[in-house]
Parts: sequence; C-alpha cells; structure tokens
Amino acid sequence: MFKYSKYGHVYAYATADGAKVFDASSLKQRCAVQCEHLLDIWLSPLGNYMATWGRYTKNEDGSGGKNLLIWDTTSGEQIAAFSQKAQNNWNVQWTDDEKYCARLVTGEVQFWESRNIGKAVWARLQLDGVSYFSLSPGKAPAVAVFVPERKGAPGIVRMYSIPSFSSPVSNKTFFKADNVQMFWNDLGTNLLVLTQTEVDKTGRSYYGETNLYYLAVAGNFDCRVPLEKDGPVHDVTWGPDSKEFAVVYGSMPAQTTLFDHRAKPIFSFGVSPRNFVRFNPQGSFLCIAGFGNLNGTIDLWDRKKLAKVNTFAAPNASHCEWSPCGRYIMTATLTPRLRVDNGFKMWHYTGTLIYEEAVEELFQVGWRPESLAHFPSSRSPSPLPQPIKILPTNKPKAPATSGGAYRPPHMRGATAAGTSLAEREAMLSRGQSPAARRHVPGASSKNSSNNRSNGGRGGNASPSSASSSPAPASPAAKAVDNLTPEEKQKKIRNLEKKLRQINELKEKQMRGTTLEPAQLQKLQSEATVLRDLAGLR
Repeated sequence: MFKYSKYGHVYAYATADGAKVFDASSLKQRCAVQCEHLLDIWLSPLGNYMATWGRYTKNEDGSGGKNLLIWDTTSGEQIAAFSQKAQNNWNVQWTDDEKYCARLVTGEVQFWESRNIGKAVWARLQLDGVSYFSLSPGKAPAVAVFVPERKGAPGIVRMYSIPSFSSPVSNKTFFKADNVQMFWNDLGTNLLVLTQTEVDKTGRSYYGETNLYYLAVAGNFDCRVPLEKDGPVHDVTWGPDSKEFAVVYGSMPAQTTLFDHRAKPIFSFGVSPRNFVRFNPQGSFLCIAGFGNLNGTIDLWDRKKLAKVNTFAAPNASHCEWSPCGRYIMTATLTPRLRVDNGFKMWHYTGTLIYEEAVEELFQVGWRPESLAHFPSSRSPSPLPQPIKILPTNKPKAPATSGGAYRPPHMRGATAAGTSLAEREAMLSRGQSPAARRHVPGASSKNSSNNRSNGGRGGNASPSSASSSPAPASPAAKAVDNLTPEEKQKKIRNLEKKLRQINELKEKQMRGTTLEPAQLQKLQSEATVLRDLAGLR
C-alpha cells in the first residue's frame, strides 16, 4: 500500500515487514523503518510523522504488544508506541498544522502536543462510551465525538474546541445510530454526520437504516438533512468552497440533490442508478456515477450552469478520482474487488478516454495531491486532448443493432403491439385483453385470404358471411363483469395509488422541480386512470 500526506509533500509505501518514506517532489528517501506484520500506515498532514499499525500479539508475560508505532519521518526514529487491538479507528489523527495529535482509548480521547507524543498525556476528553472521534481541518481545529445508543438513551455527537473540553460548542442527540461517518467541510466550520443502524426494523433495507444530520461548529444551527426519497444514503461530499454539499440517496434508482450551507435543497440532478458523487477540486464540475454492482455509468455536470456535460461508461470500475487540475478523471478496477480486467483509465472531463493501462493485479492507484494555488478555478477550459494510449479491445465499436424486446417462445410470431409487460399491464388496467393471436409460420391468414380480391380459394367468399356472425362483447365490459368483488377492490386501490403519485408529481412540478421523462408520461396518464377508476366504481 502507499499513502501521500494531505498536501502531497511526502509519500510512503509499506510492505509486510517495513515502510519507506520519500520526498514526493525529488523522490529522495527520507527514512526506512522496520516493522513486523505491518498492515496499515498513516501520514500526518505535513508529512513529518508516520503511524504504522501491525498485527496485535501478546508478550510472553501476557501483556499486550506495542503494535501502534509513531515515527519521525525525517530521522526514522520511533518516538511513541501503543497497544491497539482493533484496526477500526486505529489511526492517530493530527490537526492540519500538526500542533496537536489524538487517539481514542476506552472512555476517552487522549491529546498530545505532537513534539511530545508518547510522553505524558497533554489533555483528555473523557466521555463514557465514546466509540468514534474526528478532528476538523482548518485553522481553528475542533473535535467531534460520538457515543452510540445504549439502554434506551439516544446516540450523541458533541463538538469541542481544542483544547477547551469543559463544555461542548455543539451537541446533537438522535436515535437509530449504532455507528457514524463524519464529513467535515474544508474550512472545518460545518459537519455532516451519517448515522447507520445495523438492522432496519422496518424491513425495507437489508443493510440497516441511515440518516444524515448537519451540525455547525459555532453551535448556532443543526438539523436533519431533508431527503425526499426513502432509502439508504449512498454517498456524501462537500463542495471545495465549503458552502454546499451533494448527497446520493434513496432506494435504486437513487436521487442526487445539491444542498446549500444551511441544508436547503438547491437543485435535483434527477433519479438514476447512481451511488457515487464528487466535486472536482475547483468545484466547477460534479461527477455522479454508479459503481460496484451498478454498470459504471458516469454523469458529468457543470456546477455553474447546472447542466449535464456528458455521460460515458467505465464498466467494472471500483475506484474513481478527480485529478488535482480538475480536468481529468481516473477510474480503476482493483483487486480484490474484482480479480479480472484490472487496470486504470484516464478520461477528459468531456468524456473522452485518453489513456488506459491494463495490469494483471492492481491493488491501489491514486493521484498525487497538489495545492489548488497551482490550478486556479479561473483558468479557461482546456481543449480536448488527443488519446495517448487506448487498448485495442476498447476502441470505439459500431453501435449494436437492437434485437427488440425479449419474447418468450409461446409469444413469438404474435403481433408486436401490447406484448411487453408494461403494455400488458396498461391494457389490463383499461379492462382490455392482452391476448395476441399467434401466427404459425407457413400457415395462411384467414382474414387475409377472405380479403383477397378474386384470388385463391377464398377469393369468392360472400361478404355477408363475415357480417352474419354476431359482434363480440366489449373487452372492457367483459373484463370488468368477470371480476370478483375482491379483484375489483384491489384494482381500485391500485388506481387510487397511481392517482396519489400523479398528484405528488404535480406538486413537485409546481415547486419548480424538473421531472424525468417517465414522470411526465405518468402525468399524461391521469385522464386514463380517472376513467378506469370511474368505470370500476
């Protein structure tokens, strides 16, 4: 594995028995450390310190071994050692200026001045049951701590200024919170807290229930973020200006919404199968994508115009990241998420693939962080670059001709109209029969033979023979008459539900929400729904 410091000055990579640290600009080695059974590493924001975590073992006397080690990256000297069993929330956290650092132990968060880490604890934030903490970025650092629900008491998130731990500056309690994720804006002035339960008691989700809360460090505002669609929160990201954030939420297809710095909705990006959202570092573009068990479709939006720039596909991608310049996106397929087709691709923000590399086993890939001062947002748009390297298997192909909707064997050869599931359901709701006459290959059509003029054996058929047969009953009347009272009530309930959904869409349209084509089509079906409902009543 490898890690960059927050600002990209220092780079480190680890093997099973040690780690090496380099200056990222000159690639000059700063130090090399030996550490058995190494599993994870962490660099401080300026790269002056490195934390390593190895497999926990016990000493011969039964005491716990020191498996969490702190190193000075300039000299390679070990300056502190702790015993840390669990890998969850193991890492020591530093403030952006590296003046203070902290780690979580049972019942408290311990603080040190970084130059004295490993010596006497400088300050303690004691809170019974605390299970998670996070230091804020910015010039005035704060710490947020979380205590989960227990014995009927609600979960708590509290924020304190460092080092004033006598009273919290902000406090929020909520139920349905077994664990949390915390998302600070870059200024460290506001915090989003994503709560999750291990079990969804309503039974609507296998993965538990999630909620999103907004807290201001100043303590003058907090709320639950209003999410229109029910379902889990898939992803959350702050804008680089710290004044807005985007959320992907709801059962699939999910909804993506942009909120302002007071958690008020600004714009809805619509409903689509997506579970990932990121601003580019300049905040001029927004990437909304569907990875993992979704098909890898990526939508790029212009933040200023709130208009979609392009849509393209990166199949099987499990990693996505903006370049520091904000003009390129890197997607990658990594092991062990997927053990075939590993590699990475680089895309221009217009959706053009410009570089691709296949790797037999790719475990990690990432851009080196750079200061935004090198890439100001006021730059003019870059021209479309020429592709550098594209593998033969991914060169543009001629669009495949659609074979049409799938038809089961017993429906093949029937008339095309009304044979899809949606069409059959619509016909049934109108009281029509979706049955279609099957055509046997090689057999002549009875109607066509009767309509031939003086040709073949059926050419002299009398016109009165067709009119002598009685007219069939109306399909709608026949269908309604054949319904049992229970079936009729079920049909009425379904139509009333459709009518409620249409009214909700009308309200959204009146509020200025842009509706999807499928939603507009549902609005147009209001007259049909009302007519069918009147016929059943």
